[in-house]
Amino acid sequence: MQDANGMNPRVDFYFNKATKWQEEITLLRSIALDCQLNEELKWGCPCYLSQEKNIVLIHVFKEYCAFLFFKGVLLKDTHGMLIQQTKNVQAARQIRFTNVREIKKNRAILKAYIYQAVEVEKAGLKVQLKKTREVPVPEEFQHKLNKIPALKTSFYALTPGRQRAYLFYFSQPKQSITRESRIEKHMKKILNGKGLDD
Repeated sequence: MQDANGMNPRVDFYFNKATKWQEEITLLRSIALDCQLNEELKWGCPCYLSQEKNIVLIHVFKEYCAFLFFKGVLLKDTHGMLIQQTKNVQAARQIRFTNVREIKKNRAILKAYIYQAVEVEKAGLKVQLKKTREVPVPEEFQHKLNKIPALKTSFYALTPGRQRAYLFYFSQPKQSITRESRIEKHMKKILNGKGLDD
């Protein structure tokens, strides 16, 4: 339930508990609410929706706080502000802040990005995600899959998203020995039908 200012009391605690970025995220909240978005709590963060569709999320990190646009890759980044968090993030894009002045200075631009994101949803645009089969299987993991039939069966029984998460995670280290160690550590989870974050 929203109050008269559009704020959802269930989300208040997030802003009240914040220490480092409290002033910044409070301002981001008011910008999102000024755009007539509905405020919900999702994934433990304030999430702003238009017609039940996720538009933007506020989240904090040690070095910065950010607006995360769920379909940011589809937005026209006219001001060069959108950042891909890691090379494996396909759809979402962040706009990062390290002080309240940046947010105040860019208030109108941020609203324009939010309105654009709402239009993307209204138009029903979809992000073309990479298929799991397009994600390379690290050779160390392929070797295990070939050697242990139960592992291969369990891995391919996982949802495509869980498979991709493992493949990205196993591929990250530059050294083969580190890749091997990650695979060894997570084999039992895969055999138990669990995803990387389950």
